[in-house]
Amino acid sequence: MDDAISTTLAGVGPRLAGLRTARGMTLADLSAVTGISVSTLSRLESGGRRPTLELLLPIAAAHQVPLDELVAAPPVGDPRVRLRPRQAHGATVVPLTERPGGLQAYKMLIPWRGDRPDPRVHEGYEWLYVLDGRLRLVLGEHDVELTAGEAAEFDTHVPHWFGPAAPGRAVEVLSLFGPQGERIHTRAAPRARSATGAPGIEPPSRDR
Repeated sequence: MDDAISTTLAGVGPRLAGLRTARGMTLADLSAVTGISVSTLSRLESGGRRPTLELLLPIAAAHQVPLDELVAAPPVGDPRVRLRPRQAHGATVVPLTERPGGLQAYKMLIPWRGDRPDPRVHEGYEWLYVLDGRLRLVLGEHDVELTAGEAAEFDTHVPHWFGPAAPGRAVEVLSLFGPQGERIHTRAAPRARSATGAPGIEPPSRDR
């Protein structure tokens, strides 16, 4: 066997073990997801079993990583984040994540345009954090205002709309969005608010 191939295959086991432990999974957990026996998984990680496509494909699917990430370490690229702003519905949107699917992060600058609220619904779950300015959020029967440092989370199946609350001023927002309804792990407890009682809205705690 070619030395380069042998070296590559020898590195698969430690990479599988590192990926599994980084995700907090046991061999039994991974076995339940992939259908591969614990003993086979253990031998793969220790180098006692040669990796094959039949074994690596379900493992890659379980960890939601491309196959080449299991076979060879991903190349170290330029660490600088190159943000590419785009325009969407009159707002400047900067995607902060590039991997398709799962949770997505965006930074949004929404200008004041005097728009009337036009609540919409769609698949997903969203978490908003106000970076600067004042945000008006219309969510179902609630109509609330959030200032810098306040956050809100909601199911996007509920009719919703958000935009600047202060006439003539833009609002800057950080958005975490799960297109399939993924919930953010940080939870915001209800906080009393004048005349609204809107759920899930409060300034985030520093210890989260």
